[in-house]
Amino acid sequence: MGLPFSPIAISSKLIVLLFLMLSCTSFLTTEAYDALDPNGNITIKWDIMSWTPDGYVAVVTIYNFQQYRHIQAPGWMLGWKWSKKEVIWNMVGGQTTEQGDCSRFKGNIPHCCKRDPTVVDLLPGTPYNQQIANCCKGGVINSWVQDPTTASASFQLSVGSAGTTNKTVRVPRNFTLKAPGPGYTCGHAKIVRPSKFMTADKRRVTQALSKSQKKTRNSAFSTYYKFSKSKVIYP
Repeated sequence: MGLPFSPIAISSKLIVLLFLMLSCTSFLTTEAYDALDPNGNITIKWDIMSWTPDGYVAVVTIYNFQQYRHIQAPGWMLGWKWSKKEVIWNMVGGQTTEQGDCSRFKGNIPHCCKRDPTVVDLLPGTPYNQQIANCCKGGVINSWVQDPTTASASFQLSVGSAGTTNKTVRVPRNFTLKAPGPGYTCGHAKIVRPSKFMTADKRRVTQALSKSQKKTRNSAFSTYYKFSKSKVIYP
């Protein structure tokens, strides 16, 4: 599950295994038809930043590449279904709407055990130790053309029971994106080059291990959010 976008057409043969290669990235793009902005889209980027003993840490970024349409309050809601029995151990910059049944865990309890979690943004004023860059705006995202500095939103999650190699990690599926206004339909995921990140002192650049991207486009005839099955695409 990209961050960002002006991304990107999609076509390939291999299905499943979104995070397959350490030096690859994959994107999710949802496209929304607008007569005044026919190429506008919202792109979701899922960057795997590091591996953990039972999974990985990822940063998910939502980019609003629509020219005129903002995502307004009450904001975006991003959902998906895990392919295995993954859990979310903790989150920064976002939270799931439900914890789910975590009774199989003793002692350290995950943030969310649902097979189909839904994530929302945190509110302004969230304590700094619960924030990451571009979070905590109550789900509001401005359009890229009108204000690119506020046209994205991000959250970080630590995923467990997910496998710790490219061969054991599986792509989440059945993504949904909900926001005020027309519905969204989604294109296929695509493996792209890993995102690069500048450190706070701007003296060092780090790189994601893997990334997926998907583009969504508004649907003028639908009020629900539909994402197609993810695919792995090799450049």
